[in-house]
Amino acid sequence: MAKGRAKGQATDGEAVVARLTADGVRWVQLFYTDVFGGLNQVDIPAAALEPEMFRSGVPKLDGSSVRGFREIYESDMLLVPDPSTIATIPWNPEVGKTVRFICDVRLGASKEPYEHDPRGVARRTETVLAGAGYDRSYWGPEVEFFVFDQVQLLPSYDGVRDAWAGAGYLIHQSESPWQPGNSHSTIRFKEGYHRTPPVDSLVGLRAEMCNILTDDFHLTMDAHHHEVATASQSEINLRFDELVPMADHIQDLRYVIKNVAHRHGKIGCLMPKPIYGDNGIGMHTNQSLWRGSENVFFDARDPYAEVSQTCRYYIGGLLEHARALCAITNPITNSYRRLVPGYEAPVFIAWSKANRSANVRIPFYHKGRPAAKRIEYRTPDSAANIYLTEAALALAGLDGIKRKIEPPAPVDENIYKLTPAKRRELEIRELPGSLGESLDCLAADRAFLKPAFADSLIDTYIELKRQEQLELNLRPHPYEFYRYLDV
Repeated sequence: MAKGRAKGQATDGEAVVARLTADGVRWVQLFYTDVFGGLNQVDIPAAALEPEMFRSGVPKLDGSSVRGFREIYESDMLLVPDPSTIATIPWNPEVGKTVRFICDVRLGASKEPYEHDPRGVARRTETVLAGAGYDRSYWGPEVEFFVFDQVQLLPSYDGVRDAWAGAGYLIHQSESPWQPGNSHSTIRFKEGYHRTPPVDSLVGLRAEMCNILTDDFHLTMDAHHHEVATASQSEINLRFDELVPMADHIQDLRYVIKNVAHRHGKIGCLMPKPIYGDNGIGMHTNQSLWRGSENVFFDARDPYAEVSQTCRYYIGGLLEHARALCAITNPITNSYRRLVPGYEAPVFIAWSKANRSANVRIPFYHKGRPAAKRIEYRTPDSAANIYLTEAALALAGLDGIKRKIEPPAPVDENIYKLTPAKRRELEIRELPGSLGESLDCLAADRAFLKPAFADSLIDTYIELKRQEQLELNLRPHPYEFYRYLDV
């Protein structure tokens, strides 16, 4: 049983169907993830779920209606429920007891795994790692998010020309210093870390999210707290798990954040940089490789950070491919509002044992504990497709091991304060400054992904993301009116 799943739950189709019948389940929701990380679902009556469907799939997916999947002439696809992912959906009890399964996507005719299915990419990555001698890898993404009271979008639509004439937005959040009439419980910019109530206004909401994840989704929680930014920036940490199960858990976490916030009349926001002048939200991703019971990242003889040569090569792979990785780990135009100096977001490609201005960090508060040795890749944000992110990071690190890529010397000083000349001396490169630049990097540096990523998936991803960048570039920005209206 994968770490973090409910103990004793049925794992074959016959047993699962029998359990659903015994528990009086009325509806079954089938979840799957699209290319860009969106969670999708279809609901079927529990009575329609047959044991064979856990092997052959449920024919309820039109792939041509999912962005990045299939063309209209080849659109019949299957959803294959994973029995180990059963969870109870706690809202809308009036419709009857509802459970959900996370599904793998297969082709309708051949029943083969679909190469654009992000969960399938993560599964193939686990196979690639096992083939290289690493039968387990452990992952621990740290998910940050905002909870807003209200977001007012102010679009102006010209129906004659079928065009938007302008746009703007207003964010309402009771903790924020800009909220009218909020004088006793505001959080000043960059002063929200670990605040207590009444200033931290959402401790109860986060606890509700964690309780649902524990009781209904069978996950193990580590912690939740207020983060640095104002406007209820929060973080929830799950207990680490293996690659595919951990990605499943992150999708569950995102789903619960959004739904609990919505049920309280609020908005759960995972956009990396919604507020100018304050910290954005990242998804620092902890990871380690194992061979049996041995953590291959640990070496007690290493005087710097107790990391093995294998770990150094893995870091070398991450640094080598960091600019291309951004297209996957930081996948939207707003991601690059966060990747700027001064807000704890790692702009520079470097590593260190404790330095949060480097994009690869070795947490060093578990000295002498082999099981706890890991690296933290600090670049990703919460807009990323977690299946593709974990897979890409693992493949970049594995490429470093295979090619024995030695990273530059670690940097144990604040990189933001180094001069450009000093950064060049230390071989510190910068991450891309825009989505378009990161896509250029991925287009030029993609071979390391080929063990698990189909060429057609990468091509489709780049093409659709370039269109996304173009759509932003075509539209005037509100700040441009403020800056240039009088030129």
